[in-house]
Amino acid sequence: MSVKILLTAGLLGVSLGLSAVPAGAETLKVVEGGTSNILTVPMNRAVVVEADQPFAELSIANPGIADISTLSDKSIYVLGKAPGRTTLTLLGPDGKLITNVDVQVSLDVAEFKERLKQILPNERIEVRTANDGIVLSGIVSSTAALDSALELAERYAPQRVSNLMGVGGTQQVMLKVRFAEMQRSVTKSLSASFGLEGTGSNPVAVKTGNINQINNLLAGNQVTTTKTGAFGIGFTAGNLQLGVLLEALESKGLVRTLAEPNLTALSGQEAKFLAGGEYPIPVSQDNGTVTIEYKAFGVQLGFIPRVVDGDIINLAISAAVSSLDPTISVTANGLNVNAFRRREANTTVEMRDGESFAIAGLLQDDFRDLNGQVPWLGDVPILGALFRSADYTRNQSELVIIVTPHLVSPTRGEALALPTDRVRPPSEAELFLFGKTAAGSKAKGPAAEVSKQDFTGSYGYVME
Repeated sequence: MSVKILLTAGLLGVSLGLSAVPAGAETLKVVEGGTSNILTVPMNRAVVVEADQPFAELSIANPGIADISTLSDKSIYVLGKAPGRTTLTLLGPDGKLITNVDVQVSLDVAEFKERLKQILPNERIEVRTANDGIVLSGIVSSTAALDSALELAERYAPQRVSNLMGVGGTQQVMLKVRFAEMQRSVTKSLSASFGLEGTGSNPVAVKTGNINQINNLLAGNQVTTTKTGAFGIGFTAGNLQLGVLLEALESKGLVRTLAEPNLTALSGQEAKFLAGGEYPIPVSQDNGTVTIEYKAFGVQLGFIPRVVDGDIINLAISAAVSSLDPTISVTANGLNVNAFRRREANTTVEMRDGESFAIAGLLQDDFRDLNGQVPWLGDVPILGALFRSADYTRNQSELVIIVTPHLVSPTRGEALALPTDRVRPPSEAELFLFGKTAAGSKAKGPAAEVSKQDFTGSYGYVME
């Protein structure tokens, strides 16, 4: 006899022994002795094995994996109980072996495949079973689709899901960050000093303001002042000496700092950037010794990009601008340590390729106004200005951080050009005869056109 195995779906329910086959059951028809093909039985579902000749005895190697019962002398009901593999043996009336059937019981993933197709219709995900778990493989379009597939699989096989899927498309992100900071300071000061001194047997002296400078003025010495402008007058009338000194100061300052770091990282990986330096700080230890630790300062950037779906990028970013503050210092163990001035921003944003966000607009405005005067005399109109001094100081700073992510892919190395490719050391004739400190260089190959560009643009990657 020849071996024939036939699987069909749609048999109606069966109970042990005499009841009908349940809906969804399959049949395997055996007509010759020997080892048959593998019989796959979904867990908690049933199949029917039929033989062309009557059998007298049957057995299952591991009843914990599959349960069997006879429907007739030619039909066997097989119910999957637990994931695994076992053997079903059929013996004829004469005690001879009819066949051995390898029974493979696995998870029922038919419903899972249907739900996966409904939720992610455009993804090519292959679903397989392995022992008591689910194995997912294939290439998905984004990490969002991958997370959705894994979350759905966990519903059917909690903590028994193996992920062999990969994410297609571009998964490298270049972050272009622009740091711009403006600092403006204005200081204005106007002060008046007055001195009246009498000579003779009964000298009388009245002095206000900058006493040292008034003494120099009354003595006829040169007036020295730290203010930008000063006007002084002194004269003698009889036994009286009179001196008036006006000091004025107005100063303005403007500072502009700008950095544009470009940093590239793989989706889900962290990248860091520092343009600045490290400041040594002494640290006392328990044994009385002093060690040195270094504190980074300057323009700092750290970010973790995640390509969510297509060209949508999730960014967890931390940016900071710090500098030494010489106005504040601490002395420890004879060492003078300066403080730091720091502006920092930490945030998580989501945007598309090429879009920009201003993640920080840090504005600081410090204002100080001081007015000092001689009581009562300073309140006299007009003449009271001789008995008053006023100081005005205003410091303003504004920091703006703009981030722009790009999906990028590597390019060929020979198509890249460095800023140094545009210049070469001069020859002796160019240096001594013509005074050239650098000479132009002509690039060859694919980098020739790139070297003609300026210093701005993409470096090492192709914008998509």
